[in-house]
Amino acid sequence: MKVMGIVCSPRPGGNTETLVREALAGAKEAGSDVELVSLAGKSIAPCDACRACVNTGECHIKDDMQEIYKKLQESDGVVIGTPVYFANVSAQAKLIIDRTYALLWSRKLMGKVGGVVTVARRIGGGNVLSSLYAFFTTQRMLTAGGTVGYEGEAAPYGEKGAVRGDERAMREARAVGRNVVLLIGRITK
Repeated sequence: MKVMGIVCSPRPGGNTETLVREALAGAKEAGSDVELVSLAGKSIAPCDACRACVNTGECHIKDDMQEIYKKLQESDGVVIGTPVYFANVSAQAKLIIDRTYALLWSRKLMGKVGGVVTVARRIGGGNVLSSLYAFFTTQRMLTAGGTVGYEGEAAPYGEKGAVRGDERAMREARAVGRNVVLLIGRITK
């Protein structure tokens, strides 16, 4: 069993990565192999709406997304982490969502389990959870839940690691990872 964590933040080692790592620690505790993929520094183009993938099941754009397609298909579950940007997912998260259109028609993500972690200053966390849950549903994946972490509660806003001060979010992120593994176990029996 394998769970992949995708950090959809342009900032390496930041608060989103902190929560994704915590979720993966929970998945590992529950018995899964884990892998972290950070989108920071990756070159991923937006979907160009050519629709060739509807027939081929593959995206014609050759960039860093090709590696992520492979890892998504090899994983049983995924934890997507994104910061809240203007009450929604980051641009990096939206690129991943849109580019998996290539996997939609061939149902390559169907039956996989997804979890969400997100980091907000004050607002927008619920919107992000809703957006990513809708993404999982569209891909016919199963949702294992999610959490919102808040920066600035115990450290200055924007400081790397500030989300660690949100003890509830840290516990819930770990639980998200465990829940992804538990759900995978239930559907593969």
